[in-house]
Amino acid sequence: QVKYTGFRDRPLEERQLRFQTECREGHADILNFESNAWSDKDEDRIPTREYVDFEREPGKVHLKSQFIMNGVCVIWRGWIDLHRLDGIGCIEFDSERAEVEDQLYRQQIEQYNQRLREFEERHRQYQEQQERRSHDEQEFY
Repeated sequence: QVKYTGFRDRPLEERQLRFQTECREGHADILNFESNAWSDKDEDRIPTREYVDFEREPGKVHLKSQFIMNGVCVIWRGWIDLHRLDGIGCIEFDSERAEVEDQLYRQQIEQYNQRLREFEERHRQYQEQQERRSHDEQEFY
């Protein structure tokens, strides 16, 4: 079960209007309902009908939100009655976004490993150079 709890101190009619306005803007007190929620660009994060649908069923808004919960990519899908400001929703595993996040994670690990290999190679070369210097100095004396 889902309930909109924003603006509890205001009359029901105002709360209903504020809730609808927030949905159209792409957010509510708890969730964001916008396409490309992962983008850093505001212009990419626009609430589309796939994420906020007032036309699907009269008196209700159907919502979808993508986020990461406890390290797991999920999608929240549900609806909220526009008069009562409550409804039903569920959380599902977001396999598409999980695949993208996994690929990004693997790329990041490979970059770290490459930097580590480069550092170790520079360190090895430095050690060899120091050893040659030391050896050359010993031969000189």
